[in-house]
Amino acid sequence: MNIKAALGITMVFVGCCSNVVFLELVVKEDPGAGNLVTFLQFLFIALVGFCTVGKFGTAKRNIPFKQYLLLVGFFWTSSVANNYAFDFNISMPLHMIFRAGSLMANMAMGVWILKKQYPGLKYLAVFMISAGIAICTIQSSGEVKAPRETHEDATEEERLKFVDWLWWCLGIGILTFALFVSARMGIFQESLYSKFGKHPWEALYYTHLLPLVFWLPTAPNLIGHIKLATETPLVDVLGVTLPRQVIYLVLYVVTQGLCISAVYVLTTECTSLTVTLTVTLRKFVSLLFSIVYFKNPFTVGHWVGTLLVFIGTLIFTEILQKCIAVFMPAKVDEKKKK
Repeated sequence: MNIKAALGITMVFVGCCSNVVFLELVVKEDPGAGNLVTFLQFLFIALVGFCTVGKFGTAKRNIPFKQYLLLVGFFWTSSVANNYAFDFNISMPLHMIFRAGSLMANMAMGVWILKKQYPGLKYLAVFMISAGIAICTIQSSGEVKAPRETHEDATEEERLKFVDWLWWCLGIGILTFALFVSARMGIFQESLYSKFGKHPWEALYYTHLLPLVFWLPTAPNLIGHIKLATETPLVDVLGVTLPRQVIYLVLYVVTQGLCISAVYVLTTECTSLTVTLTVTLRKFVSLLFSIVYFKNPFTVGHWVGTLLVFIGTLIFTEILQKCIAVFMPAKVDEKKKK
């Protein structure tokens, strides 16, 4: 493995894992900050891309502008929906497990739109991932379970629980919607690359630059959450005193940029198998850290569901089969010698 690949893997774990930590800190401080978080993420990557990829507006595009508009529509919708889900009583562990179901959504879209056929093990893997997500969702629903009766005589506490449960159900719907929109975007992006060639950095730049105009109607919401961020307790960092939420937001944006850059470096230096394994392990490490450090509720059922999701992912990406194959030839050779 070369130095760039090793550095890329290291940065994926450092950047992406720390990014999840800062996102959870932001959401715990202000559960409704998902819209602001997404806007700042897009703004930061767009500014960096304008200087590097766009050459301050002088660089020519390799992919037509109209095609980017469609790609932007998919990307903006999935990104906003994913971060907005935190405003609906969705915990960070459940959010990460749900997003790990992207393989399931990609496969479903592949069968429906591209009429693809997959080996039996792929379907088994998708079944395991779906079952794992379902188990985790059912377990998490117990945390915001609605009362059996919501009649006129219900107590105020029962009514509030029922409202929380309805919001949680809406959050699950938003996550599911985002999952399939993201999968549809992947298929569209694949068709663009096959037609115009691979230009991932250009695509990253334009998919973050063009949607910025979409936030104009939500300006009051953004300003409101910026105000909330500036009113949090002051914290001294390296001699500079800033509101705590502002620090969390800055660190989230920086680590998000580092995470995305590291994944792109990894895709240019390693095989897709190595990239998939690295990203899968990173998600698992982030999940464990979220459970332990933030003391998020995680039952035995959650662990069963999580294992099903990650084992299914390893089977789908053929990582598990390749690991087994490393040892199988040796056994076959021993039998032949006998």
